[in-house]
Amino acid sequence: MTIIFVLTSILSNGQTLEDYFKVAAENNPGLLSQYKDFEAALQKVPQVKALPDPNLSFGYFISPVETRVGPQKARFSLTQMFPWFGTLKAQGDATALMAEAKYQSFLDARNKLYYEVSAAYFPLYELKEWVRIEEDNIAILESYRTVSNTKFKNGLGSLVDVLRVDVLLKEARTNLGILKHKEIPLLASFNKLLDRKEDEQINIPETFGANVLPIDYTKDSLVVDHPLLNSLELKVKAAEASERAALKQGLPKVGIGLDYVMVDERTDMVVPDNGKDVLMPMLTLSLPLFRGKYRAAEKEAQLMQESYALQKKEVTNTLKTNYEMAVFDIRQQTDLISLFDEQIMESEQALNLLFTAYGNSGKDFEEVLRMQQQLLKYTKLKISALTQYEIALAKFNYITAKK
Repeated sequence: MTIIFVLTSILSNGQTLEDYFKVAAENNPGLLSQYKDFEAALQKVPQVKALPDPNLSFGYFISPVETRVGPQKARFSLTQMFPWFGTLKAQGDATALMAEAKYQSFLDARNKLYYEVSAAYFPLYELKEWVRIEEDNIAILESYRTVSNTKFKNGLGSLVDVLRVDVLLKEARTNLGILKHKEIPLLASFNKLLDRKEDEQINIPETFGANVLPIDYTKDSLVVDHPLLNSLELKVKAAEASERAALKQGLPKVGIGLDYVMVDERTDMVVPDNGKDVLMPMLTLSLPLFRGKYRAAEKEAQLMQESYALQKKEVTNTLKTNYEMAVFDIRQQTDLISLFDEQIMESEQALNLLFTAYGNSGKDFEEVLRMQQQLLKYTKLKISALTQYEIALAKFNYITAKK
């Protein structure tokens, strides 16, 4: 794979971007909601694996039923139904797999949150650098104004040169004010991802260094361990378990019970076991004669398997497409960074030559200003390319589920 640049930030103090990832993971309400959804899904497992509650019934004979050993007074019945063998396990497997799928969805949401934090973080770096560049530009223009004004007073320059600098100074100061106002919405956007106060300040890197890093990640690696694909694969397995559970639910259920009958003694005669209570074991068998609902449940599970499989194929295709776009964005910004570095260096050389010539002759001051503004443009464009590179790299990490 082609060698590309990866930008590593050096923070002046305080928290790094990784620290902000941790804060976001701990505080972001959307991500916490996803995790609670996973925890709630886990609680369904013991519910579906549990036996149905036993039935206890009581009957009192208002008119006692006479038997050989005496009149019956009351009856107690206790019955426990048991699903067909393997039904509860199949239901538990299906629910557990769906819970695990939700956990994989949570992992993808966490990775996406990291990307969103990065995408909100690096524009703040861009803004800070643009403010610094504009302040440096104002300082340079003020020095140019002093030089041009001195030459005009000494008869070596024109008033037009002074006015040209004044026009650029007004534009630069206006741009600086706009940039400073832009910090408010950018900070609010970033802090909301961390669930913090909108105006809470963050640490911004002072400089960026460029290191060389080969991308050894291939598109085929996307399908190996990606949370989105893992989630859909687990859903397929859960639907298979649901199909097994539906098949077993269509089989008879067995019930075991016990009847206890309270009997009074006979007073009109003496008989063996007079007044002896009756204890009678019971066996119950359900008859699943109405098959429509069971067939429908099996068909539903089969259709869900097909649906999840198609979703997995669609997500795989989307990931591969997004991968290509992310790699293109990274390479594009890398090329632009190299281009702007060259343009900045050449513009600085040209500016030095032009300013030296102006100092000697007092002419071509307009070219000096034009080159200064060109240098300003390339410097800003480089910062923007650095910012877009980092955002593209964060997107690449999200697409590839890089840990």
